[in-house]
This record gives sequence, structure tokens and C-alpha cells, in this order.
Amino acid sequence: MSPKAKKEYTSLMAQRYRNAKKPQKSIILNEFCKVTGYHRKHAIRKLKRFKFFTRFQQSPGRPRIYNRFVLEVLRKIWLTANLPCGKRLKPILDLWLPSYVKTFGYIDPLVVERLKTISSATIDRIFKPVRPKFKKRGFSATRSGTLLRKQIPIQTNQWDQTRPGFIESDTVHHCGQSLAGQYVLTVNFDDIASGWTEQRAVWTKAEGPILGQIKDVEESLPFPILGFDSDNGGEFINKNLFNYFTKRRVPVQFTRSRAYHTQDNAHIEQKNNTHVRLWLGYDRLTNPLIVPLLNDLYKNEWRLFHNFFCPSVKLIEKKRIDSKIIKRYDKPKTPYQRLLESPYIKQETKLTLKEQFASLNPFELRSMIENKLKKIFRLAKKPYKDG
Repeated sequence: MSPKAKKEYTSLMAQRYRNAKKPQKSIILNEFCKVTGYHRKHAIRKLKRFKFFTRFQQSPGRPRIYNRFVLEVLRKIWLTANLPCGKRLKPILDLWLPSYVKTFGYIDPLVVERLKTISSATIDRIFKPVRPKFKKRGFSATRSGTLLRKQIPIQTNQWDQTRPGFIESDTVHHCGQSLAGQYVLTVNFDDIASGWTEQRAVWTKAEGPILGQIKDVEESLPFPILGFDSDNGGEFINKNLFNYFTKRRVPVQFTRSRAYHTQDNAHIEQKNNTHVRLWLGYDRLTNPLIVPLLNDLYKNEWRLFHNFFCPSVKLIEKKRIDSKIIKRYDKPKTPYQRLLESPYIKQETKLTLKEQFASLNPFELRSMIENKLKKIFRLAKKPYKDG
């Protein structure tokens, strides 16, 4: 008897075995062992545990609360929001559900109720098996610049981190596994107080293009720049940028981190990963035609998606008790929500942000981001010929 025939025969006998009474089960079992050649104990296990019966069996423990309809909605939001942890995903479910209905249609009220009661720990348990495959690793490409380092002070927490306008910045190198030659870079900006981020692409890290993108970012921010902190790379530690911040009517506080201390720029280093690497990976981008495509993405859908729909948490207390360090964080909020709560933002600006938020759909933004990224990656695979 072939394996396929044996499986079909087992399915038929399993159904008979299930519906039979005890005396008849013995007869069915004898017949089944004679035809298949199975040992009697093995045959009993086969007939009892045949997958035909899985839908009749009740799983042990408490009944399942979050069924496939709940998990389907949760999974789509989780993937679209770029894989946030449970503590960051749960607070934004109310923010995303109206757009989910517009994009995918009606949601059963019971499903909505379940989503509102799900805990962040349960969300983490649900996505724990699939999260590791999204992890990516690379290496640092920062090379210290010596010019003006003595004139630019090291940042020693003298900033007012409760007020929007104090910016950390860094460059993300899309160089693959080699720093040789020319390639695309992303200049990343992060506001400490609100978490508002901006990104711009440049071709090589010459100080001129970097300064040009800093000026462009300053015009698009919903608040003025009060302080600017960077690492010790030569693209930031140079005379042009120093004069740009310090030779204006109201000077900007320009500071730098300690050399070879990446934890000094912890905010922007974290945003390098979540806002750039998780999307673009560690591929080498050596086509200069990618720069305008990336900037078109960064200035439109990218900034809207991350600043209006992606939450973050802020450390509000850190203390040491014996050998244990206790950290306490605030409630996860999007940069947009933090700006609305800030007393330093003008009411006209808040009204503009509210009107802009009302016109946005995160699922549409995510779809447009993915379409533009496909064009960028297709262009990156093509060999570039200068001239």
C-alpha cells in the first residue's frame, strides 16, 4: 500500500473509529492493523491523533480570546508601522484603526473591543517568533574631523530637553561592506524633546552638500533650531557649519559628542536604526541618481509617516538601587502628539499640524513608501555609467 493510499485509508478508518462504540472499536482496530501492518499501540495513536480530528479537539487551558480576525488586524498594523514593540504598538491602535477601516473596510465591533483590551505583553508574545528575521547588522563609518574641535564644546546635558528645537544629527553610510569609492549617505536629524525626525540624502559626505541639506531641513521643521549636536565627523566639524550656526543674529548652540563615545548620541543612533536601516538595510548605493529619489521620499511620505504615526518613549527617570538600575519611561506618543502638548509650539503651528494629520492615511503612506523604495532598489541594482 502506497503512503497516499495508506493516508486515505487511515482517514476513513479514523472516522469510523471515532463514531464506533467500544466493542466495535476493537474490531475496527484489528482490521486496521491487518491491512496496514501497524503495531496495535501505534495504530491506536494513529486513529486517535489523526489530523482529521484537530477541529473537534479543544486546546488545553483557557479558551483563545484573540482569534484570527483580531490577529489579522493586529498583524497588518504591526507590519505597516514597521514592527514596533508591544509597548509602542498598543497606544497607537486607536490612532490607526480609523485609517484601517478606510483602507480595508468594516471591522467587527467585537474585534475592536478585543484590540482595545489586548496587553503589550501579549502583543510581544504573538510576534516574538517572527521578529528575529527582521534584524540587520552593519558597522560604523564615522571618521573624526580635527578642524575646530577645540572651538566646539562637548555636549554635557546643558540643553533644555523638554523644549523642541535641540537637534542631534548623524550620517548613515549606504556603503555596503566597503568604504571605498563614492556612495549615497543619509543625513539624519532627531529632535530630543519631541522625537521629530527628518532625513536627507547626499552624494558623498562633503561639507557643502551636508550644509545645504541642513538648511533645507531647518525650513521644514515646525519649530526653530535652538541647539545642534553631532559626532566628530569631518562633515559636521568644519568652518562652514560652525559659522552657519554661530554667526547668525540668534546663535544656535553648536556642540559635539566625545570622540569614540557613541552613547553620547544615543537618540540619533537609535533613529539611525529604526528610521533608516530597518527600511534601507545595509546595501551599497553607488548610483548618484538615487539621491533625488531618496530626497523626494524623505521630504514627503517618509517624514509624514514617521512623525505622525510612529510613537516613541522617553526616559523620565533612572536610578540605581544597589546593583540594579531602575528606568521609568513615559507613555508612548508620536512626535506629532508631543508637539501638540508642548507649550513652546505656536497655536497656528498646532492648527496646521492637526489639519495635516486629518488628511493622512498611514496605510496609503506605507504603500507609497514601498513603491518608491522598489524604484530605488531597482535603480541600485543597475550598473551606473558616468556620462
